Amino acid sequence: MPSAGIAPRRAVQLAALFAMMVAFIAQLIGALLPVIPLFIAASVVNLGLDLVLQHQQPGLLSVLGRIRFDVTVRQLLRDMVILVGLLHIDGINPLEEQAPLTITLLLFYGTHFVCQTVAVLVRRARTLPFVTRNIDASALALTDAPPRLLFRQTGRRLLRFSVPTTAGMMVTAVTGNAYWGGLGIAVAVLLSAGGTLYLSTWLLPKKRTLDEQQALAWLDRWLAAYRPTVGMYFSGGSTSAYQANMWLGTLAELGGNPVIVLRERFMVQKIEATDIPIVCIPKVAHLMRLERSTLKVLLHPANSGKTSQILRIPSIKHAFINHGESDKLSSCNPYAKAYDEVWVAGPAARDRYQLADIGIEDKDVVEVGRPQLAPIRPYEGAPLGRFTTVLYAPTWEGWDGNPGNTSVILAGENIVRALLADPKVRLLYKPHPMTGSVDPRAGAADSRIQAMIAEANARRGGALPGPEAAAELARRTTELDRLTTADFRASADELERMRLQGTPEEGRAAAVDAAVAAWEDAYWNSVPEWEHLVVTAARPGIFACFNRADVLISDVSSVVSDYLTSEKPYAVANTSGMDEDDFRAHFPTVRAATILTPDAEGVASLLDTVRHPERDALAAARAELKEHLLGPSDPPSAVRFEKAVRNLCTKADERRVRMESRLSGIPVQRSQRGLNAAGTAGQGAGGAPDATAAV
Repeated sequence: MPSAGIAPRRAVQLAALFAMMVAFIAQLIGALLPVIPLFIAASVVNLGLDLVLQHQQPGLLSVLGRIRFDVTVRQLLRDMVILVGLLHIDGINPLEEQAPLTITLLLFYGTHFVCQTVAVLVRRARTLPFVTRNIDASALALTDAPPRLLFRQTGRRLLRFSVPTTAGMMVTAVTGNAYWGGLGIAVAVLLSAGGTLYLSTWLLPKKRTLDEQQALAWLDRWLAAYRPTVGMYFSGGSTSAYQANMWLGTLAELGGNPVIVLRERFMVQKIEATDIPIVCIPKVAHLMRLERSTLKVLLHPANSGKTSQILRIPSIKHAFINHGESDKLSSCNPYAKAYDEVWVAGPAARDRYQLADIGIEDKDVVEVGRPQLAPIRPYEGAPLGRFTTVLYAPTWEGWDGNPGNTSVILAGENIVRALLADPKVRLLYKPHPMTGSVDPRAGAADSRIQAMIAEANARRGGALPGPEAAAELARRTTELDRLTTADFRASADELERMRLQGTPEEGRAAAVDAAVAAWEDAYWNSVPEWEHLVVTAARPGIFACFNRADVLISDVSSVVSDYLTSEKPYAVANTSGMDEDDFRAHFPTVRAATILTPDAEGVASLLDTVRHPERDALAAARAELKEHLLGPSDPPSAVRFEKAVRNLCTKADERRVRMESRLSGIPVQRSQRGLNAAGTAGQGAGGAPDATAAV
């Protein structure tokens, strides 16, 4: 239940901040009175609490940073209060003992700020204008990163190095002997100075990487050697990587040395396991270097603000391939006018663009099917096992607040309640990963649905898989993680990861496919056939859930279009406020669906139809709608997709020829007319060429 613990967690966070404030006040009171036990306890608790929060709640402490009460200010205040406290303790001479402690403490902070400066210089030196993956970048002289504590964790470094200081001065407060405080500060100075010197070695030539211009020159050489012709361009937030990941298999099967072009550095590690070279180029000025490459076509699975930047390169043709098709407005975005072509699955999407009247010319729409749907197995009739497996896969609430976007808020609990009431139903609940990201009501409803499913499982029972099933899943998980997850040190930065993620081993892609299939088999074998499942992790994927389901319940989304390739029965929840006739007319993808109302009326009849196919009156409609949405099965979608790539590459070549001709000072049309005229004039009476015409 992702949202259930929000309120308690915030209460704990507020309590932690309040405790820190109380510790500061208690430390100050103990120092001024003085009350030595209170002074010591508050000083230790204050530093300890900050250390714990630095590790467990760094985001919470960033709030204090926004009000100028960051870790440096907090630690400096703690140390100043400790010095004030020592002044009030009998037996400590302010001039002979307190002054050296103060001077030494200032020296410690001096080394801290020097270390911080060196860390900034090292970070700059280790930041290339691009990030790569699946590319041999050894020529860039990449080295391992410095320890993270010195390199990036400023707050933790200061607090950890302050522990000897605080410990020494607390002993001084107890004994009245300034020697212990001086010893503690000396240890802290040595740690800070030694760390600074060690970190500085990364600025020496032996550990420095190439500078920006040298690195960019290397990128140009790599592009010239690799000679990519088709690529995928992607930009987005941390939760949007699935939009690109769904196209990895299709892109890998294309010829022409494919490449993936990203814009956000963090996205390099969000892309799933693939052998395709990945290049992340954050700055627009550096992105423009692609114009000098052999790239002819870029495929775009999503629109983003940064898409317009790559569209400035006229030598590259751009096709919008989307990350799924539905009848929602987002599938007919006017932004699509910016692309050279819009690739859609079938005639339905072509019609949708024309009906939307947003300026997309029909000649620029290309039907390519959905090549990534090949793993979805076709309909095999009534359920064979004891249970009817129902996949409820609602979409998220979207950006426009339309109540018809997701069924989770208005209908989700009713649908799930009706399904759980049937003892012969096994429910697979797979909500969209962005559920609740815009409307908190969706997140709350999702939490309640997951709670309902957990309660239903507690009331259910039956045979359990043997321990060998769990062992097999663990083994398959380990193998899959080994192939798909890079094992980095905690201190690894971009350059170290680039070095480790060089050219992939030959045959890795096939090994990953086999490992995924084996993992999915092991996963389904490890859970009881009667157990309802909540699937929120990346694995098993939506297609694997399709293959296990006997029927789908969803919203107006691309999930419905993809599921239709199986021709299995499906239902769509109508939370739009329209009556059923208008709903079917407005959204073509629901024409062959059972329509569910917000109160889940129709679930029982839907299940009856699934269990008795002879009562299924929508089978023929699903077959017809499948072709309307996804296009014909012959030729296969993969063939049509590759043909569309070749055709767009040809258009890019033709444009380059025209531009080269214009740059040479001979307009294409005038040149062609001149050649035709010369050919006519150069023929003799018998039609033979005149010798002078060739001069």
